[in-house]
Amino acid sequence: MSEQQTVGFTVNGERHTVSVPTRELLVHTLRERLHLTGTHIGCDSSHCGACTVDLNGRSVKSCTVLTVQAQNAEVLTVEGLAGPDGLHPLQEGFREEHGLQCGFCTPGMLVRAYRFLQENPDPDEDQIRTGMAGNLCRCTGYQNIVKAIRYAAEKQTAGSV
Repeated sequence: MSEQQTVGFTVNGERHTVSVPTRELLVHTLRERLHLTGTHIGCDSSHCGACTVDLNGRSVKSCTVLTVQAQNAEVLTVEGLAGPDGLHPLQEGFREEHGLQCGFCTPGMLVRAYRFLQENPDPDEDQIRTGMAGNLCRCTGYQNIVKAIRYAAEKQTAGSV
């Protein structure tokens, strides 16, 4: 029987307290306990980035973080991107620039792109490709993902957010 630990953290602005096995991964807590299924389980080895979330202002692959490590943390998942006024500029950009096909990688791409644009609000194409290198897509060929991120950067720089 696995040892349990109570963990308190904030996800998408909402405080949560959960009792989890000490070895439970954050991706499983988000999906199975908090029912935030936008964070996808892809490779279970941190290679694909489908499980990317923002943890205390850093992009992390939630398949490599124990939930107990998120004690008192701020977590942002794809469900927390849209605001009361509608889609986040990244979500709008992925729609407008056709930055997705099957959609499996999209939540991780969006959350990583969100943090990337916080770090570099006006990136060029090469910077976007480097900044997104840890997130894989098997469908799009990346060109439209790059366009979608540029779309969001331009919209945010113009002061729309």
